[in-house]
Amino acid sequence: MPSADEPFTLIIFGASGDLTRRKLMPALWSLYAARTLPEPFAIVATARTALGADEFRDRMRGAIGEFARLKPPSEAVWDRFAAALRYVSGDPTDAGLYTRLARTLEELERARAGAPNRLFYCATPPSLYDDIIANLGAAGLAEPGAGGFTRIVVEKPFGHDDESARALDRQLAATFREEQIYRIDHYLGKETVQNILVFRFANGIFEPVWNRNHVAEVQITVAESLGVETRGAYYEEAGALRDMMQNHLLQLLCLIAMEPPVSFDGAPVRDEKNKVMHAIRPIDPRRVEEVALRGQYGPGFAEGHPVVGYRDEKGVTKNSRTETYAALRLLVDNWRWAGVPFYLRTGKRLARRASEIAIRFHRTPHMIFRRSPEGVEANTLAIRIQPDEGIALTVVAKTPGPDLRLGPVRLDFRYGEVFGGEPPEAYERLLLDAIHGDPTLYARADWVEKAWQLLQPVLDTWMQTPGPPVYTYEAGSWGPPEADRFVARGGGGWRKL
Repeated sequence: MPSADEPFTLIIFGASGDLTRRKLMPALWSLYAARTLPEPFAIVATARTALGADEFRDRMRGAIGEFARLKPPSEAVWDRFAAALRYVSGDPTDAGLYTRLARTLEELERARAGAPNRLFYCATPPSLYDDIIANLGAAGLAEPGAGGFTRIVVEKPFGHDDESARALDRQLAATFREEQIYRIDHYLGKETVQNILVFRFANGIFEPVWNRNHVAEVQITVAESLGVETRGAYYEEAGALRDMMQNHLLQLLCLIAMEPPVSFDGAPVRDEKNKVMHAIRPIDPRRVEEVALRGQYGPGFAEGHPVVGYRDEKGVTKNSRTETYAALRLLVDNWRWAGVPFYLRTGKRLARRASEIAIRFHRTPHMIFRRSPEGVEANTLAIRIQPDEGIALTVVAKTPGPDLRLGPVRLDFRYGEVFGGEPPEAYERLLLDAIHGDPTLYARADWVEKAWQLLQPVLDTWMQTPGPPVYTYEAGSWGPPEADRFVARGGGGWRKL
């Protein structure tokens, strides 16, 4: 594991794309400005776009000014960071690019002391992964140099279905060892998501009630107010199930449902998450409609302005059946969670942007306050991931007045109010972990495989013609009305956000 002053080189494929501009370079700058990025370092960017080194640096300066958490404090500090940036133009399918990259890396490593530590980052469309991986292997760039490390970071989606995910893993395994591979899910880098484990396992009062004896249901919501924007063509191939459910929401489910690991290290944490995936009840292809529902947004309003429906978005076919909303009801068949439903929902063009995990506890077995109105709200623990990151516990208290009346009270903790400042971006933590060789917050191959296996019956059923219905919902709403009936089968309703 590199120390704070051990050198490394980050090589970014797809450096002219949005991911590099909006996330990677701003995260790297913020780490540098906060003095947490190991030094000396170099960043070698490559893309098909023909750019000079100075032009690339100017573009990244603009991106950092627009998107970075920390802004450049002075020209002198920026100049020191910019001096570490290199740009090598080329097609990632062309073997000649890798010869030029190898030459650039050798020059950089000769000019500084220390081991040849290299981190390759695939910030390209997944269709280019195979070429990048194969060419890195053919050029001898996958093997670590003497005393150093070589790692590769792969962005989601990790395949398009179970078969393609296995094919990608075979391609990766043919060139890299599993310990060299970092499958990134940026949701796991969010401060609130990481705090789930701290909240659960560093506070002894919650573990005794974190089970089927006390928990009635768990709801996990990742709602977006935006539509598909300029990503209509991509979304036509993905849909909400592949884009969000297969990775982000299932990862959150595992963090809530997992058993305590023996330590907060990569292997123990990922082992416990895998056990959850093995315990989730398989979906019967004949009963998909009982556990899965899909919808698609129509015209409506967003922030008071009229917006078009999904089928009128650029790149979307007029008769599209791609889901922009998906809901699942999953059961974890183990001793801790037997019988507790986990409801997962995600969608675009919903009423507001909100990501939350809500644990609803059983009501008291007997209400002794008979003069209180019926229907007192059950205790609920809500973990807000975005926005307004924090944790809230809803309890019941007496309302002021001469009559004995009960009402819900929120005990609310907000990260910004308690700790102050702006929390680090997810990519800051995850990039630093990859540099330091800590895979705890990255997905392992067997977890990805189990996630695809779980959802494959839903994907197969939804691809059938005509298949289950695609319910329409108004943009700016909370999804199709049928989703309310879907969750009401268990006797509850979707939590209001």
